[in-house]
Amino acid sequence: MVMTEKTTTTQPEATTVLAQFQTADGDKTGPPLSLPSDVTSEQLSFLINKLLENDETRPYSFYVDGTEIARSVQKDILEGAQKSAEETLVIVYQPQAFFKVRAVTRCSSSMTGHTEAVLSVSFSPDGRQLASGSGDTTVRIWDLATETPQFTCTGHKNWVLSIAWAPNAQTLASGSMDNTVRLWDPRTGKPLGGPLTGHKKWITSLAWEPLHLNPKANRLASSSKDGTVRVWDTSVRRCLFTLAGHTAAVTCVRWGGDGRIYTGSQDKTIKIWNTDGSLYKTLTGHAHWVNTLAFSTDFVLRTGAFDHTAQAPADEDEAQKKALKRYNEAKGKGPERLVSGSDDFTMFLWEPLASNRPVARLTGHQKVVNHVSFSPDGRLVASASFDNSVKLWDGKTGKFIASLRGHVAAVYQVCWSADSRMLLSASKDSTLKIWDLRTKKMKLELPGHSDEVFTVDWSPGGDRVASGGKDRVLKLWKN
Repeated sequence: MVMTEKTTTTQPEATTVLAQFQTADGDKTGPPLSLPSDVTSEQLSFLINKLLENDETRPYSFYVDGTEIARSVQKDILEGAQKSAEETLVIVYQPQAFFKVRAVTRCSSSMTGHTEAVLSVSFSPDGRQLASGSGDTTVRIWDLATETPQFTCTGHKNWVLSIAWAPNAQTLASGSMDNTVRLWDPRTGKPLGGPLTGHKKWITSLAWEPLHLNPKANRLASSSKDGTVRVWDTSVRRCLFTLAGHTAAVTCVRWGGDGRIYTGSQDKTIKIWNTDGSLYKTLTGHAHWVNTLAFSTDFVLRTGAFDHTAQAPADEDEAQKKALKRYNEAKGKGPERLVSGSDDFTMFLWEPLASNRPVARLTGHQKVVNHVSFSPDGRLVASASFDNSVKLWDGKTGKFIASLRGHVAAVYQVCWSADSRMLLSASKDSTLKIWDLRTKKMKLELPGHSDEVFTVDWSPGGDRVASGGKDRVLKLWKN
């Protein structure tokens, strides 16, 4: 008689862990709780909604030392992050967007009309219109209902390098290599007066004053290769003051939620200016040109009083109150954060009003960092580089999270879905790629352009994506 040995596979027993819930700002919620180690993220969501006594159930994401609990504490933290069940786990919870953006999967329109490369595309803050700027000297406004050209705005004498919507969606500004800024009425496509002149070289970037600071949305900053930034009152069409302090071209300008103006330059510095035009401080550290700046609150600064349903109060004061509420929610208790990307292959994460020293230096790219962007919830930073990769970083600590690889040429731009769950990248390799932030893997590839894709934007409501590039075609993508 042959004796067979009975083999049993032992499953790790579910133990209990001591957990302390905490907000992203570091405030503790409730007492430490004893939880089963196989508790799932859905069960944690139920628990935190009870603890917070929410009227309606909200979706949350949970993190321990930056590692997301996507499945269970046992699988993701005790096994995956190799944490001990003996120690108290600090579980940081973050509210997710109420709505879920679906990935765009197909090109719904290839809109021709531009006769040179499309250099910039931007959806209006309410998501109802789309504008594009091109090397053919025109700005085009497109009708999203019919996906056809609505207006062609002519007047510039050289390439249109940048476009920017006022946060109330009622004015569109464009900056050109002809050294001028022009303003357009998006409802008619007509110019609002003549060009704004004064810059000696071409316009590199445009930024409007946030709506929660100015409900009239009539102040615009323009940066130029001439080393200056001009601040315009668009209602009377004159320059209010000039910010002159950089010793080389100003590559980008951002108007912060605190009211100050932030500028990045080829002189390797970032300067912060008060609203009267005086210099507040200079941030130094980069070893080469500063190419790009992004705020942790960029998404709400861009969309103002408009939520994902494209609704905003008609009354100016009400719109300002709603924009301020959205801004305060996005900012949280801590200071507004800034990230800068440079030709020195690195980025710096700053809390510029709190300190002159960076929170972190973000290293890992092998070539120029061309574009940086905060997720709408301010939790993550994505960077696009000429080294063919997109990298993800923790938006509070600057800690490296993942490299997203798949492009075979330089990545020019990245943009986020409004719910912060997906990222889109545009590349010299003629493709767009959508990345899933939960898995850190490519979700979809969107081929279709016949040449380099220079610019991409995801609509604030999340229903469509626009892209443009060297092939002169503007493509719209939908689910």
